[in-house]
Amino acid sequence: MNSVTRRDALAACSLAATGLLTATTIGCAQRNEARVFLARNQRYDGDLVRTIRAGLVAAGLELNELRGKRVLLKPNLVEPSREIPHMTTHPTVIVAAAEVFRTAGATVKVGEAPGHVRDTQTALIISGVGEALDGAELEFADLNYEAVGYRANRGKFSQLRGIYFPQSIVEADLVVSLPKMKTHHWVGVTGAMKNLYGTLPGIKYGWPKNVLHHNGIPQTVADINSTLPRVIGIVDGIDCMEGDGPILGSLKTMGLIAVSASLPALDATLARVMGIVPERLEYLQLAAHRLGPIADEAIEQVGEPWRDVASPFKILDRPHLRNLRSSADGPLVT
Repeated sequence: MNSVTRRDALAACSLAATGLLTATTIGCAQRNEARVFLARNQRYDGDLVRTIRAGLVAAGLELNELRGKRVLLKPNLVEPSREIPHMTTHPTVIVAAAEVFRTAGATVKVGEAPGHVRDTQTALIISGVGEALDGAELEFADLNYEAVGYRANRGKFSQLRGIYFPQSIVEADLVVSLPKMKTHHWVGVTGAMKNLYGTLPGIKYGWPKNVLHHNGIPQTVADINSTLPRVIGIVDGIDCMEGDGPILGSLKTMGLIAVSASLPALDATLARVMGIVPERLEYLQLAAHRLGPIADEAIEQVGEPWRDVASPFKILDRPHLRNLRSSADGPLVT
């Protein structure tokens, strides 16, 4: 009789989390265990296709299962600025991820609903993403203005009864969160889970999305992630943002790419790298019991151990952020 190892179980759990494989008789505990891939010494002019492909495989994604599937890549283009390129997902990361999924036989589209910019075309131009997508012949979906579909709120962390998603999100077989690794002046960290705010259309939620803010940012982050099926994360942690993120912070170069099929585990690992205790981030507290693990012992690290690449990020010196540190000696900025 063949035995099933913990690694086998984690791989199957990761697949089940993407919706590309259902939980099997091996006893998958997908909400209690996860795998996170970290790669160091990454550059925008390096072989990101190879790194991302390795990360997806390590995270448990069977690329051959993607043939004929519709994949929606969701970068972060919140409020692009040529003076602050480390605010938004780098175009080369987006194109590299698209190549991996295309090579696997998937139909790939890039979509975003910038929260601070009504003119999405301007955001594409300023960020350089539009030119990169044109060069790669990638379709772009303006998620702020698409027709929408309504889904009942499966999370019920907030008072929202349901959530409107753009048609490209509703139709996708797999949504890939492609955030920039950054601090956040309200919630502490913005990563793969918070990035999915940009799947919600401005025509329903405004600019910025104050309907969501008024219902609680941690609660609505958890609700969106609960209601969106089939999501994985690939994080641009090469040039990052620290301090007054997610818009006005300063550059911090880390040279990292991170990948996981569990967004809570991915964001928890990023937080640890940044010198922040994930159990003290409210949206991760909510997610931990229903969406995926955040405890260090429940996350299998593949590639680089997070401790080997950890480098504390500066955070704002604000009362609601001071308790996030794993050490009282972490850097603060006013």
